[in-house]
Amino acid sequence: MKSSCPKIVIVGGGAGGLELATQLGHRLGKKNSAQIVLVDKNRTHIWKPLLHEVATGSLDSDLDGVVYSAHAAKHGYQFQLGTFCDLDANNKLIKVAPITDDRGEILLPERQIHYDKLVIAIGSVSNDFNTPGVKEHCFFLDSHQQANRFHHALLDSFTRVHQSESINELNIAIVGGGATGVELSAELYHVTELLKIYGLSKMTKEKLNIHLIEAGPRILPALPERIATSARRELSKLGVNVMENTRISEASAAGFVTAEGKLIEANLMLWAAGVKAPDFIKDIEIFELNRANQIMVKANLLSTINDDIYVIGDCCACQQADGSFVPPRAQSAHQMAQCVEKNILHELKGEPLESYLYVDHGSLINLSRFSTVGSLMGNLTKNSMFIEGKIARLVYISLYRMHQQAIHGTFKTIALWLAEKMMRVVRPRMKLH
Repeated sequence: MKSSCPKIVIVGGGAGGLELATQLGHRLGKKNSAQIVLVDKNRTHIWKPLLHEVATGSLDSDLDGVVYSAHAAKHGYQFQLGTFCDLDANNKLIKVAPITDDRGEILLPERQIHYDKLVIAIGSVSNDFNTPGVKEHCFFLDSHQQANRFHHALLDSFTRVHQSESINELNIAIVGGGATGVELSAELYHVTELLKIYGLSKMTKEKLNIHLIEAGPRILPALPERIATSARRELSKLGVNVMENTRISEASAAGFVTAEGKLIEANLMLWAAGVKAPDFIKDIEIFELNRANQIMVKANLLSTINDDIYVIGDCCACQQADGSFVPPRAQSAHQMAQCVEKNILHELKGEPLESYLYVDHGSLINLSRFSTVGSLMGNLTKNSMFIEGKIARLVYISLYRMHQQAIHGTFKTIALWLAEKMMRVVRPRMKLH
């Protein structure tokens, strides 16, 4: 790496990318030891595990998001708005697509940004497995914009049922029994119970029909069976129709069609089954990829084809000793960001790089106010510890606080927590616009 103020470009301001930009900004940017640049297609950051709360209105992304430009000014890095679309690895240039306004007029033309070290942290998108009709008829929760679109459609549906004399139910079908689908199902029942407070008393939870559809033998397939069993029991109590071993062959305007030809009628359809890295990564034709478009990396998280490019987060294909890939979770992105931070500092000092080792600290599933279930410790001990109820809820909340601490510091995280407590007095308990 160049000794004269190297330029480190981080593409993607998700959990890992923003944490890395913040820490490198403190360690290098503020000391003018390196130029740190964060590139993202959005102006604000929302912690991805909370997108289901944005979708239901439990969280307001306009108020609870982190504005990159303001955050950058305080933490020693620069922010550039733009969508990463191509890469010239030989000349160390990334290409950023033109920025247009709401009318389609170009605000900024296509640009190129030079780097000495590049960190790709572009996250993941839903994998529709080329299922016919999904793109046309389904909502997704890959970004806060998509979550807001679902939220607006949900409010419209609530209003239609409340004000109609003939519509007596709202059918919502969710494909994918992973954490997103499970947590969204519970959150939908929670906000429906809140509606009577805000004048939509005719849209009751009895009129809400949620179908949670999973192709595999059980929901939460990536988590221990005990967690899945407990979550399934809680969802069934709420009234969720959990449909396991159900494969979807098509999506239509009327609903989802199963492999057996059965129609699952739905007014709102959401696809949350499987993830992959964005398709344009494959179109760049530079990287070695796995089946999910994820970029293959070496043990130190450098890409297998170029020692100037690190990859972290959901788009990273990091193979473990047992042959499996590190799962696409927030805790993985957090740990990868820490590893790359150390390795960039090692490179500046001419020291050898460290290998990344994923440590599973357990998994938690938050079923809104109804329940929280999960396991702690993961592979830190031979046997993980199952937890549920208030203790599990406290641990779940602490994960978000840890993310806030990584990007804001301890003092501001405490201040944000106090502000949230005070704002509950004046803010509605759900977003109604």
